[in-house]
Order: sequence, then structure tokens, then C-alpha cells
Amino acid sequence: MKLRAESHLVWRMGHRVTCLSALCVIGATLSLAAAEPFPNLATNSALPQGKGLAAQFQADKGIAEHTGIIFADDFEGSELGARWDEKGRTKGRALSLVSPDDSRLGKQCLRVEARLGENTGDGFTKWFEPSAQVFVRFYVRFDEGCDYVHHFVTLRANKGLRGGDRWSGFGGAGLRPAGDERFSTALEPWGNWARWPAPGKWNFYSYWHEMEVSRDGKYWGNSFQVEPQDVIPKGRWICAEFMLKHSTPGEPDGEQAFWIDGRLLGHWRGINWRKSATLQANALTLESYVTDRWTKNPTNVVFFDNLVIAREYIGPAGRE
Repeated sequence: MKLRAESHLVWRMGHRVTCLSALCVIGATLSLAAAEPFPNLATNSALPQGKGLAAQFQADKGIAEHTGIIFADDFEGSELGARWDEKGRTKGRALSLVSPDDSRLGKQCLRVEARLGENTGDGFTKWFEPSAQVFVRFYVRFDEGCDYVHHFVTLRANKGLRGGDRWSGFGGAGLRPAGDERFSTALEPWGNWARWPAPGKWNFYSYWHEMEVSRDGKYWGNSFQVEPQDVIPKGRWICAEFMLKHSTPGEPDGEQAFWIDGRLLGHWRGINWRKSATLQANALTLESYVTDRWTKNPTNVVFFDNLVIAREYIGPAGRE
């Protein structure tokens, strides 16, 4: 696990809230996995891999009817974002529906076009009824010209689903969560300060009340990384899935894990996510957000499809 300092942007009811910090390398890579506070347990993990519940649904058609599904959007409808609760900063101007050119993914997918100087990208947020374990699966394709992406797919815990409580998990960059108002984890590509070619490699970017502090005395998120790992390929669809298991309040028995194309790459245990039982992961933001600090290409396009939130392992979409 490493620490990161980055700039953050969230939206609330259409109002932009920006918190900037200097981008810098903080912390050193530990030489031994055993010395990491949260070693990667994927090699010997008992978590499932390969086919999951989605294997029985061609291109996810009908998957929303499965008892294990909390929410699903295959972007096949005519209205952009109709199944989501919030559109982001551009009110949909950076978003469109296009053909995915892949039989696994139906006739339409979501296209996010971030243009430097015009917008920072965009996305959607969905609130949902929480579960002891939450699995999030989505398909993603990075355009050949896509540069580094700053923020991506984030699972957030809020105090509740109504009124101001449902916003308690948004914002707070640079501040350590108190343990009863928010925690979050995001599966996203990370370029390691341009050491890896864009878009970088997969990692978790997490905030919780026991996270490590930065050298400046603030809290800029902790990274859970997997090495060795190939750089994320451009120009092809990737099936990405991640899981969060809630901890018993005040106890270090929480977990998180992620899979790429059905292969388990990372699994971490012993995380004390929260102090309060009412704090639960209940909001997902699907977005591609860039900044001009590391992103230099004028236009950066990312495609998403077949987003599913479930109570159990989902796996890649079924074929004919």
C-alpha cells in the first residue's frame, strides 16, 4: 500500500466543489510484502474467479432480474442516464451513447469525452440500498488517444439515503474521515506520476478513518497496488470488477478485492472501514475525470458499458 497526494473534484446537486493539493510522491515502497500494513492475498485467496452470475445472461440481458443484483445499466435505453440519480458537472454534454462494437455488450455503450480547456469529463452517481458485501462490475475501453485519467469509479459510504446524510461521503479531500460519516474506495488507473504509460495500472484509491497520513500532515488517500501488473491496454474492452466487505464497526475485519477479465488481481483484508453500523457503502460514481496536471492530450475518450452492482460475484458477461 502507498500514499498519494492528488487534486480532487466532486459534485453536489450540480455545484462544483474543488479541493487542490500539490501532486507529490509520498511514502516509500516497502521491499517486502510482509512489511505492508495490508499485503495482497490474491495468490492464495478463496474468492471466486472466472465465470460468475453474469455468465447465464447474454450481454447482461435480463441480469437485473437476478436476486443478487442491486442495480444494473446496460445503456441500451434511449434516455442517457435515465437509471441514475445524478449527472455530473457538464449536465451530460460530455456524455453520449454509441455502439460498443462488441457482441457481449449489446447495441449501445456510454462514451465520455473529456476536453482540456472545456470540461474535465463527466459521469453519473447512483444511490442504492447497502449490502454486507458490495460487488461492482463494469466494462471499460480506453480510446487509443486517451491520456492519464485522474478519477474513475468510486464506491462511497454515506450516513444514509435521505437528505443531507446521503452526501456525507462526498468531498473531504485532505481530511481523515471520522469513521461515522464517510469512507470510500475507487478502482482506477494510476500512472505512478507518469512512470507508467497512460492510462497506467489498476489500483484501489481509498479513504477511511485509519488511513495513513501524508508528509504534509494531511490525508490524500491511500493506494492498494498490485505488482507485477501489465499497463492497462487501450483500444479493447476490459471487464473490471471490485468488491468491498463491510467491517464490523470498530473491528479490522473489512476487505476489498478486484478482478480484471475475471482474474483476481488484488485482495486485502484487515481493514477497519467504519466506527458506526449506520455508515454503509450506498453510492456509486461512474466517471472519467481528467486534469491538465498529468493529462496532456486535448481530447480523452473512455467508454463504459454493462455496469452492475450486486451482492455476490458477477464475473464477465455471458456470450451466445
